[in-house]
Amino acid sequence: MLVKSHRTVTIYNDSGDYKGQAYEYYDETTKIKSLEATIYNAKGEKIKRFKEKDFNDVAAVDGISIYNDNRIKYLKYAAVNYPYTIDYISEVEHKMTAFIPTWSPLEEHYTGVLKSSYQIFNETDVSLTVKEEHLEEYGITKVGDYHYVAENLLAIKPEALSPEFYTYAPRVKVAMQTFDMMGVKGINTNWEDFGKWMYDNLLIDTRALPESVKNEIIELTKDATTTIEKAKIVYNYLQNKTRYISVQVGIGGWKPMLAEDVDRLSYGDCKGLSNYTKALLDVVGVPSYYAVIYGGKNIRNFDSEFSATEGNHAVLTIPDGDDYIWLECTSQKAPFGHVANFTDDRDALVITPDGGKIVHTRVYDATESLLKTTADINLNSNGGFTSEVVIKSYGSQYRGDEGLENELEKDQKLRFKDIWDNVNDLVVESFQFTNNKNDVVFTEQVKVSANTYASKTGTRLLVVPNVFNKLTHIPPRYAKRTMPLEIDRGFLDEDEYVFHLEDGLKVEALQAPIKLETKFGTYTMSIEDLNNGTLRYKRRLQIDKGIYPKEDYEAYRDFWINISKYDNSKMVLLNQ
Repeated sequence: MLVKSHRTVTIYNDSGDYKGQAYEYYDETTKIKSLEATIYNAKGEKIKRFKEKDFNDVAAVDGISIYNDNRIKYLKYAAVNYPYTIDYISEVEHKMTAFIPTWSPLEEHYTGVLKSSYQIFNETDVSLTVKEEHLEEYGITKVGDYHYVAENLLAIKPEALSPEFYTYAPRVKVAMQTFDMMGVKGINTNWEDFGKWMYDNLLIDTRALPESVKNEIIELTKDATTTIEKAKIVYNYLQNKTRYISVQVGIGGWKPMLAEDVDRLSYGDCKGLSNYTKALLDVVGVPSYYAVIYGGKNIRNFDSEFSATEGNHAVLTIPDGDDYIWLECTSQKAPFGHVANFTDDRDALVITPDGGKIVHTRVYDATESLLKTTADINLNSNGGFTSEVVIKSYGSQYRGDEGLENELEKDQKLRFKDIWDNVNDLVVESFQFTNNKNDVVFTEQVKVSANTYASKTGTRLLVVPNVFNKLTHIPPRYAKRTMPLEIDRGFLDEDEYVFHLEDGLKVEALQAPIKLETKFGTYTMSIEDLNNGTLRYKRRLQIDKGIYPKEDYEAYRDFWINISKYDNSKMVLLNQ
């Protein structure tokens, strides 16, 4: 497969320098046939021309890969003046046909297009599968079979809380229905066929383990009475024994390391560790499946209608009745089955002996993703306080996988000061973390103090009762919103603080109870005088996952403005 590329980019300032990068990767299956680049100044005058020999040729080291057989030739150009234009031409020959470049004329935000064309010459008897997305909306012309032209596409500015760029940008995806991956022939007419090819050619012969390891796992799980108990023991064994290191070799970087090599070396990448975990589970009769997925905080799905070499991550899944338990095998910290914020709520390709199937991963609803904060606050007549705070986090708000326990003490204290930066002179006296991985709840117990929290006005103290979870961010305003509103994950915050007033402090005025109900979620807040110098503040904020038309964005923003207003409401105390 020969890929010819001609790319001309004008860079207006140093923020866009990365768009002018000229480079090509190569390895034993990929040969660079030609490279050249020409730089022009703002007047269109040629500054310099670079030939292939002028490109740097280095190993494609990413800083985390221990095995990587890729190299890269790249142009290192330091601009002196802006704007400048780089004209880049390359020709690269690929032995593999599993990865046909997708055409994305609008590559990302802030990048406009004067003209972009894409054409495939299929000189084989292999059929191509083509999927066109959002071409009509952008006025893109289909000139002929496998030939497209886009002209005068305006740059798109990003908008907060909008769908992922790839879901609305124009693109053409192409895949061969039979392909070659490092000499291994593959079939790709649908996800079932593609998954069957993966199972038969990439996975089935990789799971042998030493007898000593098998005996060790059998001994560890001998008292377990259910498959889930066995799986938890195996997962704990994996986390204690192995660590993650990227490995970019194997068939196109898709074939995992042998399970016995992972066991011997005690490291692997997502593919190797997931495959190794499956091999361990096989020993004790726990069914599981290797799965390919897009990992990342931003949710990205497989296209159920278009099978291809997609995904950037591998996980393991265990059938559990009509549901699945998903295991992140690269983490030494994640609780069993906890996948929030990286592989949650998206389609994965599950590889079974019978073929591939698309399965949706776990969705954490708002009430599961709870951040519960309680506090006892002793408020003195000078406006200062001492407090014992307890924070419990669950679901997608679970903080136990952030490595907080292993940070330096000074960094841990700085983190609390950053979270509670509304308290100017906050002193973190002490703290303690408890990570209950069985119940997936992370508890933070913190003792803090401040000398001047409340504002003084004569004999009055003005106190914001929401000390520890005040909303600080308001979604930005747009004169003309163009994108739908998308809330990709819901959450629930519950706060309850008990104030103990120093003798001489009495209540003059309290905020009336507040209840806000919207299609996006609900907010309630109340503060109650319990007498005997004790007040109780309660707050509940629930935001629900959903997609809404662009016209709803302003109402959503107003909801947050009102939350912020009531989070900043004050109670008035008299100092007698």
